[in-house]
Order: sequence, then C-alpha cells, then structure tokens
Amino acid sequence: SLQDQFDNLEKHTQWGIDVLEKFIKFVKERTEIELSYAKQLRNLSKKYQPKKNSKEEEEYRYTSARAFLATLNEMNDYAGQHEVISENMTSLITGELTRYVQELKQERKSHFHDGRKAQQHIETCWKQLEASKRRFERDCKEADRAQQYFEKMDADINVTKADVEKARQQAQLRHQMAEDSKAEYSSTLQKFNSEQHDHYYTHIPHIFQKIQEMEERRIVRIGESMKTFAEVDRQVIPIIGKCLDEITKAAESIDHKNDSQLVIEAFKSGFEPPGDVDFEDFTQPMKRTISESSLSNSRADGKSEPKFGGKSKGKLWPFIKKNKLMSLLTSPHQPPPPPPASASPSAVPNGPQSPKQQKEPLSHRFNEFMTSKPKIHCFRSLKRGGAGPEDFSNLPPEQRRKKLQQKVDELNRDIQKEMDQRDALTKMKDVYIKNPQMGDAASVDHRLAELGQNIEKLQLEVQKFEGWLAEVEGRLSMRSEARRQSGLYEAQNTSAVNSCAQDRESPDGSYTEEQSQETEMKVPATDFDDEFDDEEPLPTIGTCKALYTFEGQNEGTISVAEGEMLYVIEEDKGDGWTRIRRNEDEEGYVPTSYVEVYLDKNAKGA
Repeated sequence: SLQDQFDNLEKHTQWGIDVLEKFIKFVKERTEIELSYAKQLRNLSKKYQPKKNSKEEEEYRYTSARAFLATLNEMNDYAGQHEVISENMTSLITGELTRYVQELKQERKSHFHDGRKAQQHIETCWKQLEASKRRFERDCKEADRAQQYFEKMDADINVTKADVEKARQQAQLRHQMAEDSKAEYSSTLQKFNSEQHDHYYTHIPHIFQKIQEMEERRIVRIGESMKTFAEVDRQVIPIIGKCLDEITKAAESIDHKNDSQLVIEAFKSGFEPPGDVDFEDFTQPMKRTISESSLSNSRADGKSEPKFGGKSKGKLWPFIKKNKLMSLLTSPHQPPPPPPASASPSAVPNGPQSPKQQKEPLSHRFNEFMTSKPKIHCFRSLKRGGAGPEDFSNLPPEQRRKKLQQKVDELNRDIQKEMDQRDALTKMKDVYIKNPQMGDAASVDHRLAELGQNIEKLQLEVQKFEGWLAEVEGRLSMRSEARRQSGLYEAQNTSAVNSCAQDRESPDGSYTEEQSQETEMKVPATDFDDEFDDEEPLPTIGTCKALYTFEGQNEGTISVAEGEMLYVIEEDKGDGWTRIRRNEDEEGYVPTSYVEVYLDKNAKGA
C-alpha cells in the first residue's frame, strides 16, 4: 500500500542521515588523531632541542649535530602540516556536513509531513463518500417503505381518505429525500474521484520526487566530502615533501672530514713525541746512563704502588644481624629453594643456606625460643577474616610500627587540612567584621567551632597512636638488645653452637661485641611472655605430605622428612612458602613446592 511505501522511504532516508553522521564522526576522530600526532611530534622535537647554556650547544659546531638540529626543526614544521590537515577537515567537512545534516533533517521532516497530510486528506474524502453513500442507501429504503405503506392504505376500503392522503404525502416526502441523497452522493463521488486522481497522480508523485531529489543531493554531498577528505591530504603533500627534502639536504651536508678536523683541533696537545731510548751497556765499567723516559716511568711506577694499600675491608656483619632480627618477625624473605631432581634426600638443595647445624644445647634452644617467641605469637594473633584491632596489635612488631607510623602521618595531614580551613575562615571572619556589608561574621562561628572540635579529636588520636608507636619502637629496641646479649652469652658459655654463632660473626670470623652476663638476657623475655601467652594458636586448615626432605636452617623454617604428614595452618601467600605444624610446639615455613597440600575447610585445630 501507499502507507507501506512511505514507511520504507522513511526508513531509507533515516539510514542515509545515519551514514552522513557516521562519516562526520569518522572525520572528527581523524582530526583528533592528526592533532594528537602533531602534538607528539612537536613534543618530540622540543624534547631533543639543545638546552640553553649547556654543553650541548658546543656539540652543534659539528655538521652531524647541526643536521640533527635541522631535522628537529623540520619535524616541527612537519607537525604543523598535520595540524593544517586537522583544521581544514574540521572546517570543510565536519562543520559543513553538520550544518547540512540539520537542514536535511528539516527537509525530510517537511516532505513526510506533506505526505502524511495528503494521505489524511484522501482518507477524509473517502470517509465523506462512505457517509454520503450510506445516507443515500438509507433514504432509498425509507422511500420504498413509505411507498409500500401508501399503496396498502390506498387499497384498504376501511381507511379514511384523510389517512390515505397523509400516507401519500409521506411517500412523496421520502421519495424527495432519496432523490436529494442521490444527488449529494453523486456529487461527493465525483469530488472523491477527482481528489483521488490528484492524490495518486499529482500530490504523491510530487512528494516522492522531492524525497528522491533530497536523497540524491545527500549522496552527491557525501561523495564530495570524501573527495575533500582526500584533497585536504593532497594539499599538504608538497609542503611535507619540502620538509623531507630539507631533512635530506641536512643529511647530505654532513662533512665527516670537517668533523674529524674539529675533533683534532679541539684535542691536539702540541707536545713533541719522545725521542729514542738510549742503549744501556752494562758490560762497560762506566756510569750507567738512564734515559729521561725511564726515569719518568720509574717515578710513575713508584707513585702507583701505594694504591694497593687501601683501607681494610669493612665489616658487614651488623647488617646481617639486623636482617636476621627481621626474619624473626616475618616469614622468610628469600625465595624458596627449587624442588630436587629426584626424591632422594641427597638430592635436596639448600641453596645459599648455611651448612647443616649440629644439635644445639638446651640453653641455646631456650634463648632462641625466648627471642623468637613474639614472632610466633604475632602470627598466631592474625585471625582469618574480619578487620584487625585499632592498634594493629595483630601484626608483627615491625609491620605494626609501619602501620602506626602511616596512621600518625595520615592524622597529621588531616590536622593540617583542618587548620588550613580554620585559618581561612578566621580571615573571612575578620573581613566580615571590617566590612559588614560583605557578610555576617557570626555565620562562620559555628563552622569554626566544628573545626576546633575536629582538630582536638584528631590531636587526641595522634597522641594515642604516637603512644602505641613509642611502645612498639621501645619493644623492638629491647628485643634487639635481648638478642645481642643472648648471643654474647652463648658465645661465652657454649662451644657446640659454632654454626649458629655465624650470624654474630664478621665475614673474617672475628667478634666485635662485648661479653655480658646471663642475667641481662633474661629480663625482656618475661615481657613478651606476658603479652603473648594468652594468644590462641591458629587452627589447621588441612594436611600436607612432604614430597622431599627439607632441612630448615633459616629462622622461621622447619625441617621435614620425605613422606611425613603434617598439618597446614597457613596457605602460600604468593611468596613460595607454606606454614605447617608438626605438634603444639613445632611449626614453621617450608617451600610450597616441597609438599603436597590437602585443604579441608572443616578441619579442626590440632
């Protein structure tokens, strides 16, 4: 039907507008790329330009450096041509097409409005024709019924002449109404046929013709825009070619002979070459002749000898001891050793670890336990899931110290921010007091009071966290002193722990710490016991089987034998170590690749 054709044309013309808008978007993105490319080229050229009052300016006396500078300048002009491309595309294509699309939408809307109007008009005419037709039909039926009634009354001898006359007049009236309806219907039909002819042969073809012309103009316009798209690029090709020609010309101006001569002129010394070395005849009983050059060489050799007598090698063992202390607080930092090639105990590598230690005396075991106990319980205090306490007491001491320091710094920043706001409001209040017309000074009092309360609260928070921080730092220093005293005590009284004492030795094997008494070592241990004895052990989360034998020789590790079954209390956190437990008193870390883990979320603690 005609309505279907209008729907098809409406969809097609809308698709044509979408194509235009898509092309506009494409050109717009191209201009953005050109601008970005030009900007990057300019930044690149600027980046390698010589800095003023720098040594680089001296380098540009060489032809190769001047050619590079010319290349940078030409690249700057090259970038300018890409900016020209972007500007021309924006003005000649994007801007023009955007305006044309708006005009096209209005024209399309007008044409389809005319089409819908013509369609509505012909439908109205048709409805009028149908109404006239039904009225004519109804009047004809009424006239027939009136005629039949008159004839019936006329044939009946019992009816009075007045009734017959009345029936005859009614029949004539109905007949006249039918004739009038017939004339009206005929006129309406004639008018409709004329309107229908004009509609299908004049109005609609005219509207379709306008829509066709509009669509053809759109197609021509998008073709012209594509030509412009190419022409904008083609217009800058000669200038870009000129830039490239200048770069080539600069490259051809490089004179290697001239640059070499400049280097010679800059660094030549002007000294005469040394003369021939005289022959020294030791067979003659005459005074030896020493050449000038030999004498100078001897002096030079004599001066160079003391260089071998430098300072003695510095002792690094204090740093080693510090790292050892840190290893008591956290899991092993070094990467775990790789699994052995075979499952035999002899194939297990220990990497950079120290040789296997012999069995240690009970006193050394006790001292190591007293100093390393906080580390174990600090890890036990880490509950799985949920937020930690405010003072970060669930963390190891060093990590807790860092967290507390971060919290103090953050609170100080907040205090400074609040104080800046208070100062600004105070100045505003002073201005309001001096110039009441600018504002009410009392309006900022409430905010100033709030800021004062906030600052006071933040300062109390800072004092609280600084107290915790001082406490942690004091305990860390006490722990370090305890380990130092414990080490001295072991070195004085124990002869079977040489391999364990290596952590307190310098690389050349000497000791530098003074001896201390046994009672000095025992003081800080009770503090740690009081703090951590009430901690609950971590629950087991599964079991594991040792695939290879591992000799745990570093702090925090535990030795396991091949095939041994143990409990898992902490999974690998990404550092290659898994924490296990043998019994209530033996737990530590082993390489994850050395065990096969069987996790059980319902497993209970050992």
